[in-house]
Amino acid sequence: LIRTLNAQGKHVLAIDADPDANLATAIGIPDADKITPIAEMKELIFERTEARPGSIGGFFKLNPKVDDLPDALSAKLDNIKLMRLGGVKKGGSGCICPESTLLRALITHIVLARDEVVVMDMEAGIEHLGRATASAMDKLIVVVEPGRRSIDTAGHIKKLASEIGLKTIGLVGNKIRGKKDEDFLKKHLRDYKFIGFIRYDEALIEADLDGASPFDVDSTAKTSVKEMIAEL
Repeated sequence: LIRTLNAQGKHVLAIDADPDANLATAIGIPDADKITPIAEMKELIFERTEARPGSIGGFFKLNPKVDDLPDALSAKLDNIKLMRLGGVKKGGSGCICPESTLLRALITHIVLARDEVVVMDMEAGIEHLGRATASAMDKLIVVVEPGRRSIDTAGHIKKLASEIGLKTIGLVGNKIRGKKDEDFLKKHLRDYKFIGFIRYDEALIEADLDGASPFDVDSTAKTSVKEMIAEL
């Protein structure tokens, strides 16, 4: 999706908000493993929040300056800028700590104030979003595969999204082997709108094994993604 938008002349800000970060590799950014997640930049966190990472309680800035970070800390490929957020490794939810405060402020700025097309890759949840950011999103795209666990996950995400007022949800069926898989997803997710389906393709599996971007291999997936962009 990100590489196709870039090929269409769009300026894209790609945000890797998945703790299991691999978006840079999927895009094809060189030396992806050398990109330091923002959550691990201890001096930056201290500079912006005036508190040491890992501290809980005490005083620190709840509205740190973040507007310069997307340009200063992005890895670049053509018209794509990528930021790797990283995760806050603490038990429990709703952590009020310098790291999470900086990340939330950054996401809010990116979604509400940036002019690029913003694509955020998240794990199976929407923990990084709040009501303010949700209201500015054009679409939450949920990728599902033909299987019961994937269907259950889609239902869980829809419930979380409704709690913050996010109703613009579109589904993409992935690893579709044929009409039977497509019909299975449509039957069990009939209350959702599908924006497209990506066929199971050995070329994409090989690209992943080789550490190559799926955009750089010959696959019908690229045509499918172009059709999805038109649908969006």
